[in-house]
Amino acid sequence: MRASKEAKTAEVWRSEAEAQKARADRLQEDLTEIKERLTRIEAENARLIALLTALDPARIPHAPAG
Repeated sequence: MRASKEAKTAEVWRSEAEAQKARADRLQEDLTEIKERLTRIEAENARLIALLTALDPARIPHAPAG
């Protein structure tokens, strides 16, 4: 009886560990996607700033120091 209970407990923990690993894998994939999107956005922003600066540099607001 005790061995059966221990086996069930081990199976519950194994299932929980698998679920947590799957969740961690999904979160890692999401984080990777977010980083890639941020990189693309930063590149696009730099391109847009370059275009705007070429058109009228005086109209580009300067970022506050700090």
